[in-house]
Amino acid sequence: MKIVFLEAGTLGEDMEFDRFFGLGEVAVYGHTEPEQIRERIADADAVLVNKIPMNEDTLKDAEFLKYIGVTATGTNNVDFAYTEKRGITVTNVAGYSTATVAQHTFAMALYLMEHLRYYDDYVKSGAYMKSRSFCHLDRKFSELEGKTWGIIGLGAIGRKVASLAEAFGCRVVYYSTSGKNQNQEYERVDFDTLLAQSDLVSVHAPLTEKTRHMMDYEAFCKMKPSAIFINVGRGPIVEEKGLAKALKKEKIAAAGLDVLEKEPMDPDCPLAKFQEDDRLLITPHIAWAGVESRMRLLDEVWKNLDAYIRGEARNVCR
Repeated sequence: MKIVFLEAGTLGEDMEFDRFFGLGEVAVYGHTEPEQIRERIADADAVLVNKIPMNEDTLKDAEFLKYIGVTATGTNNVDFAYTEKRGITVTNVAGYSTATVAQHTFAMALYLMEHLRYYDDYVKSGAYMKSRSFCHLDRKFSELEGKTWGIIGLGAIGRKVASLAEAFGCRVVYYSTSGKNQNQEYERVDFDTLLAQSDLVSVHAPLTEKTRHMMDYEAFCKMKPSAIFINVGRGPIVEEKGLAKALKKEKIAAAGLDVLEKEPMDPDCPLAKFQEDDRLLITPHIAWAGVESRMRLLDEVWKNLDAYIRGEARNVCR
């Protein structure tokens, strides 16, 4: 079997691929440009891919292809109508990043809540050395204890965030984007109630037609002016012009985003203008990428492919 990694670089240069060489002939490419796809998979039996589109245009010349292993949870890059017509098996990996995404959620929230960028810059600028006081209190911050944390999307990651928020002494409420989640541990509220009551709102929902741009300017205006918003779900859930306007007009206190509508960040992104503003924190889609998380991911990718070779169905999509 010929196995081709098209985007091994997205898993990190510290990951080892040795175990895959026991499954067949393996080609590992750190990055693949669109014009290189067809040539690299022309004689492949299995392709391992993250974001590169898997559709008729990219796959039509790969006549031996039988398997696509997505090295992520999301499969928006796969044209399932085409892969099913070709009889190509597609697998993905879920649940590997719950702990690290929840951790990143809190890292962002606490960074914004305690104005850590401002205080770090204050010390490093030399201003603290010139201070007449041992303490500098120009930016006020509050405790998490006693605050209401609103969660949009109470899946595995949402539940992990909820448990951590409770440990900090927060009241937790949630909104089910599908309308089907009836978790008995936490209080379920409607969307507008969650926005109005929450001191912090974090998004952990999938991207659907219902969630696309659900966080627009109107939604941000329903939040408390003192509230912090965090999105570690999917970028297009946030309407970025609306968020930029809400920050500018101080409809919310701050926002932290690990995902954007276009990735890498578009030069015309309306949020780019807030580069010097400590009310906005943007990280480059890294919430999932703790070392342990990436090791679990690669392990699951190997297990999926190994199972397929042995004729077993494991994490097969659709």
